[in-house]
Amino acid sequence: MTCRRSYKPFLHAALLLALLPLPWAGTGLAYAEPAAGQAATPAVEASPAPAPVSQPLSQRVTDYQIQVKLSGKTLTGTETVTWKNPGKKTVSDMYLHLYPNAFLSDETTFMKESGGRLREDKATEASRGYMRLESLKTEDGASLMPRVHFVQPDDGNESDYTLAKLKLPQPVAPGEEVTLHIGFSVGLPEVFARMGYSGSFVMAGQWFPKIAAYNTASGSRPEGWNAHQYHGNSEFYSDFGLYSVKIDVPAGYKVAATGVQTKPAEASKDGQTFTFYAEDVHDFAWSASPDFLYSEEAFSAPGVPGVRIKLYLDPLHKKLAERYMHAAKSALAKYSQWYGAYPYSTLSIVVPPAAANGAGGMEYPTLVTAFGAETDNPGYSLERTVVHEIGHQYWYGMVASNEFEEAWLDEGFTSYSEDKIMESEYGVEPRTALEASYVTDPAPLKLLSWSYGSHGRYADNVYSRAKLVLTGIEQRTGPTMMNKILRTYFNQYKFKHPTTADFKRVVEQVTKDSWDDYFSQFVYGGQTADYAVDSIRVSPLESGGGKPGYESQVVIRRLDGVYGPVNIRFRFADGRTIERMWDGVEADTSFKLTSSSPLLWAAVDPDRLNVLDNRQINNFLRAEAPADQRVRISLGIVKALEWLAGAFAW
Repeated sequence: MTCRRSYKPFLHAALLLALLPLPWAGTGLAYAEPAAGQAATPAVEASPAPAPVSQPLSQRVTDYQIQVKLSGKTLTGTETVTWKNPGKKTVSDMYLHLYPNAFLSDETTFMKESGGRLREDKATEASRGYMRLESLKTEDGASLMPRVHFVQPDDGNESDYTLAKLKLPQPVAPGEEVTLHIGFSVGLPEVFARMGYSGSFVMAGQWFPKIAAYNTASGSRPEGWNAHQYHGNSEFYSDFGLYSVKIDVPAGYKVAATGVQTKPAEASKDGQTFTFYAEDVHDFAWSASPDFLYSEEAFSAPGVPGVRIKLYLDPLHKKLAERYMHAAKSALAKYSQWYGAYPYSTLSIVVPPAAANGAGGMEYPTLVTAFGAETDNPGYSLERTVVHEIGHQYWYGMVASNEFEEAWLDEGFTSYSEDKIMESEYGVEPRTALEASYVTDPAPLKLLSWSYGSHGRYADNVYSRAKLVLTGIEQRTGPTMMNKILRTYFNQYKFKHPTTADFKRVVEQVTKDSWDDYFSQFVYGGQTADYAVDSIRVSPLESGGGKPGYESQVVIRRLDGVYGPVNIRFRFADGRTIERMWDGVEADTSFKLTSSSPLLWAAVDPDRLNVLDNRQINNFLRAEAPADQRVRISLGIVKALEWLAGAFAW
């Protein structure tokens, strides 16, 4: 990576820091009783303030104490953060993520790469936002603001202010700490790309100045700051730590947040204060609205010793509370059974209003958002979204891989896990053949998230193709062995930020076999596993007995990666079917068949077991058509259309 510097970024930085002066408006917070007509909505119960456990679950690199006030469309806050050097090198610089600056203009890296779109969400004229550092001081009160400048290590875009670099007043030796006092303000955009406001609804994700992750040396990963800008495709990566957060909102608002509410809401000068605490998490998010319909249920299961599931519903989904709760309980029970214990005492589910769908379908530690309440009769998309986002509590939340650089280790694993829940709990079978057909531009899975180019190519690979790669491993090992692989991986690397190499090491450790070829083709490489019926030639045989006979020559070709063995099925005019196996290693193979009846067709992988074949249109070939008029028919297409019809019927 290179860091381009000039006087222009410093000028832009000075202008940005001078924008829109927003004074800090106090830190008192309060709780108001439900408004008239809302008496049936239970109050949010506070949990006792937990004492830090004697054996932390993670290496607690950061300790955040934050006070923030919501005033209209603006957040004003103060933050005291202590960072402990986890490495073996002395550190002289620090990086801060200022994510809301992605929405400052059309010229930021995020907006240029995304084109103002994320999934089906599109930026509006009001989707402008910012984060401003109001102050930055040492413990003894010395200002560090003159030491701050914006950097763009990924693309040199001088209009991007999502990453700031700070020269520390004193180097921090290994194991030593530094504490910073930060004042900040955030102008919320109209909901877009996971955060913002919509009417009185607020989603605060990536809302505070956040210290970048500091990688310790591991395998080929060097020690040092992992500092990237906010990109159109990338999500987030941070170190684990502690969070004590006070949130001041207007009277009548309810607040959902990471962690536990440690005491009842208290009255403040302008509203009410909610106090939350979380430990062994790498982010903190919250949402607020006066319209939330709140409910809560306690849930326990093997591996889930006791969790309060908290539901913050949009009123349109009032009658759907049971479905949300069932999906959450099913996901927690199954994931803990399959992979390992869920160690937190809370899980919050936020259902945004329809106009805030851009904040939906997102994960944060102990808090997830469902998709916006756009209809009062949603299909299985309701359950699928909840199950998927809770899956992130494992692969994003606890395993916590680097989503800047290896997003497949979260999104692919979560998509694979989601399919397992949907099949076991709701009878919804995975549509692997259909999803494989969508992967029209395969790429290596271990790429920087923004290197994929379009969001479609990013999603096709780190979600769909990554899930199919995991399914392919399961097909080779069997479901029991695959479950052991994932459980071993989770328990060995939870709270440790593993890499692709770490996962491969676990696969080989559990299976006691080499997976070099598989990973080099389908993980580190961008190959698929395309096998095709290349040609069929049927010739009559001369027979002295007067009985007709035929000789059929069928050529099967491998057009991409090796996934064999593969099955080939041959169908004859008299209704007889025979099958042959091919190891699938060579570039092609041929079969010579003699029979009393002519061959009608041949199909490779007729049962669609090769989940990494994204071009099943060439898996089938009829024999009777002239060579220049052969019509290739995919046996998988018919089934895929049936699946698609079923999807529309949800």
